[in-house]
Amino acid sequence: MKLIIQIPCYNEEDSLPITLADLPESIPGIDSIEYLVINDGSSDRTAEVARREGVHHVVGYQRNKGLAKAFVFGLRECLSRGADIIVNTDADNQYCGQDIAALVQPILNQQADIVIGTRPITTIQHFSLVKKLLQRLGSTVVKLVSGTSVEDAPSGFRAFSREAAMSLNVFSKYTYTLETIIQAGQKNFTVVPVPVRVNADLRPSRLVSSITSYVRKSVTTIVRMFVVYRPFRFFMAMGAVIFLGGFALGLRFLYHFLLGDGGGKIQSLILASVLLMMGFHTMLLAFVTDLLAVNRRLLEELQLSERKRQFDQ
Repeated sequence: MKLIIQIPCYNEEDSLPITLADLPESIPGIDSIEYLVINDGSSDRTAEVARREGVHHVVGYQRNKGLAKAFVFGLRECLSRGADIIVNTDADNQYCGQDIAALVQPILNQQADIVIGTRPITTIQHFSLVKKLLQRLGSTVVKLVSGTSVEDAPSGFRAFSREAAMSLNVFSKYTYTLETIIQAGQKNFTVVPVPVRVNADLRPSRLVSSITSYVRKSVTTIVRMFVVYRPFRFFMAMGAVIFLGGFALGLRFLYHFLLGDGGGKIQSLILASVLLMMGFHTMLLAFVTDLLAVNRRLLEELQLSERKRQFDQ
């Protein structure tokens, strides 16, 4: 059983040695452990430091592509190097490396496809009250949308089985955390949360430039994934709301018309007609997008078969 621990990095020459020193060298049930650093176009000595510290594989981009791209690139590189289990952790030493043993245990026991480290959010001192509340709210929304039992959706400390890593696709350019959970739920993967510890803060988060930006991008990701993986429900619900609004206005016009006051309610009749047509066409769109979703699932199955053939070679 081969474990590869991947670490996406962008200008992490100072924190990377601390992170690497905290990683385990052996875990019961794991035959070999390797480290893989994804150098995401760093302008400092990140790649050089990684090699100096004995990292087995240093890969990456010449230019910065963002965390989501680096994460996916790392998964593919780990798979091509024969990883049976892949663990993703951050280069800022946020997560306790010794908890990787607990992170991979559900996969070793064949009880999970994906394991997500649950941080003690309420006790993390460098998290503001607003950030703690948003983390809790975001995790609740992702849990509802994905149908999983995840407790800490933004956590980047997670483990993947080989099958799960092959199956995941990331469309977002911002981050992979929310999207992969929603996608895992739609693909019926077993996602298990495991409590993990965190270390002292080495530097401010680069992913969260501001609370407003983080909320906006997270909401956009959730809505996009819901449209992609539940298009029929999304467009049918939206169409039904619009159609019922038009129907209600139509009843209002009919009521006043029967009372002999219909001439003064023409605006309601016009708006009702517009809303009824919009609602009807949106509901028709639900059937079209559902057909597209079927084609997407077929393409994903072909993609998975091709990836298995490619990586198993």
